[in-house]
Amino acid sequence: MVESILRIEGIHLAFGGVNALRGVSLEVREGEIFSLIGPNGAGKTVLLNCVNGLYHPQQGRIRFGGKDLAGFKPYQRAALGISRTFQKIELFSGMTVLDNIRLGRHLHMRTGLLTGALYVGPAASEEVAHREFIEREIIDFLEMTHLRDRVVGMLPYGLQKRVELGRALALNPRLILLDEPMAGLNLEEVEDMARFIIDINEEARWRVTCLLVEHDMGVVMDISHRVAVLNFGEKIAEGTPEQVQADPLVHQAYLGEEEDVFTSRR
Repeated sequence: MVESILRIEGIHLAFGGVNALRGVSLEVREGEIFSLIGPNGAGKTVLLNCVNGLYHPQQGRIRFGGKDLAGFKPYQRAALGISRTFQKIELFSGMTVLDNIRLGRHLHMRTGLLTGALYVGPAASEEVAHREFIEREIIDFLEMTHLRDRVVGMLPYGLQKRVELGRALALNPRLILLDEPMAGLNLEEVEDMARFIIDINEEARWRVTCLLVEHDMGVVMDISHRVAVLNFGEKIAEGTPEQVQADPLVHQAYLGEEEDVFTSRR
C-alpha cells in the first residue's frame, strides 16, 4: 500500500465567529494528484494555508512525511519539501522570468553571506550549478526558453502562471500545493497547465505529489487520482473522481451549477 505523505487530522480553524474549517481530515498518498473541490468559500485555500504554515489551526494536527508540523514556520515547511503556487499571482513583476524562478532555489544555497557577496570560489560555483539546473530542468521543461530574460510584468497572465509553477518547482519539492492554477486561463492554456501538472507528477525526474485546488471540474476529473469535497468548512465526500461525481451530497453542494459541471472539456 502506498504510504501517505500528508496527513491532516481533525483541523478546526475559525476567524472570529466564522468557522472556516470544521474537523477536516484527509490523507494525501505519495505520488498522487489529490484534488480539493467545493463551492466558493468552502475552505479550500484556507486548508492549503494551514498546510504551508500561513494559518495556524486552533485544533487538529498536520503531519508531513511522518513529522508533526506544529510550530514549523512557512520557510521551515518549505525546507522539508512543501512548495506552492497562489490563487493570485505572487511574482516580482519587475524581475525577469529567470530571476523569479531562481528565488525558488534560495533554500538550497549553502554558501555564507560573505562569500556570496564577493561571488568567488564556492559561491560562484554554486550559483552556476543552480542556474544550470533552472535552465535545463525547469525553463526548458515549461517551454519558456525564449522568455527567460523577459520581465515578468510584461508577460500575458497565462505565462505568468507558468512562471509561478516554475518557481515552485525550483524548490525540488516532495509536495506541491497548487491553488487554482487554471484560473483565468483560456482553453489552450488550461490544456498546457494540465499537461505540466501530469508531467511533474509522473515523470521520473520529478515524481512530485500534488495537492490541487481547482474549479475546472473537467480538469479535476481528468487528472486526479482522488478527490475530496469541502462545503462550508466540512469534508462531505472523498474518493475517486467517479465516486465523487456519483455522490448525492456533492450534487447538493453544487446546486445552482450547470448540470454538466463534472463533464470533461478535454
